[in-house]
Amino acid sequence: MFQRRKSPGNNSPAKRQTKEMKETKITINCVTFPIPNVTPDQAEQQLLKPNEWSYCDFFWTDKKDPQGTTSVAGFEVLLQKQLKGKQMQKEMAEFIRERIKIEEEYAKNLSKLSQSPLAAQEEGTLGEAWAQLKRSCHDEAEVHLKFSNKLQCEVEKPLLSFRDNFKKELKKYDHHIIDLRKQLASRYAGVEKARKALADRQKDLEVKTQQLDIKHMNKHEEDIKKARRKSTQAGDDLMHNVDLYNRAQSKWFEEMVTTSLELERLEVERVEMIRQNLRQYTTLRHETDMFNQSTVEPVDQLLQSVDPAKDRELWVKEHKTGELRPVDMDI
Repeated sequence: MFQRRKSPGNNSPAKRQTKEMKETKITINCVTFPIPNVTPDQAEQQLLKPNEWSYCDFFWTDKKDPQGTTSVAGFEVLLQKQLKGKQMQKEMAEFIRERIKIEEEYAKNLSKLSQSPLAAQEEGTLGEAWAQLKRSCHDEAEVHLKFSNKLQCEVEKPLLSFRDNFKKELKKYDHHIIDLRKQLASRYAGVEKARKALADRQKDLEVKTQQLDIKHMNKHEEDIKKARRKSTQAGDDLMHNVDLYNRAQSKWFEEMVTTSLELERLEVERVEMIRQNLRQYTTLRHETDMFNQSTVEPVDQLLQSVDPAKDRELWVKEHKTGELRPVDMDI
């Protein structure tokens, strides 16, 4: 409830206190702050979450654009961070999609290459090793195809599906804070209007006081009383409007803290989600390398068994044309 205080309508301590407050506080874009370089109440200005670089401590003032023509609310800066994070997440998914295409194309080409007739007529132990190498290309193609499928299911899809309605959620936060800021601006306008009305009433009272004439004392005293009542009422109106303003600012402050902490939590979740998905990517890559290694191990084993002498023996036995060598002719 509005608690009645002494009106600043007269030259009173309350009025002087208001002037003193003006010396230590400043209102920027309808939000009241301590004036820089004037030591504020330490308890009031302590960080809400010390040593954490929390959103709720560092985005209260508006930020001017590089040209300095307009300003962006601190909460808008936080929203842009969230939207940028969503865009980065989308671009990471696009990167993984490109990697999947490369893996699929690579697997297709490897499979096709494994069917090539090139050097199919190689014989002996070398021919066996060559045939195994071609088979390993087919096996490796299968490994890369499985890798691409797992990338799609375990990395790309989670990146794309994480918070599908994220932009709608952000709009709710944005509209709520904007509405509170508009209410605050409206209350501030009420304060300024009431402040001007008070100044006008005080000036009127001062003029009537100076015009006090002995001859028309009774009439002037009545005018002064009337002016004093109006000045007092204007002071009451100002205090009432300041009270409404402070309530609106307090509500905006509370919602800013709550919402900025929620955005902070969402950002932590986003980073953790991406980290887990990228770790899954590296795990799949390690598995692919391991499986690829297993496809060439049989080739290595057969290559160790390649024996030129054995190959020569096998070839000679199959293709020999005769063992008798030429001799001299008799006369």
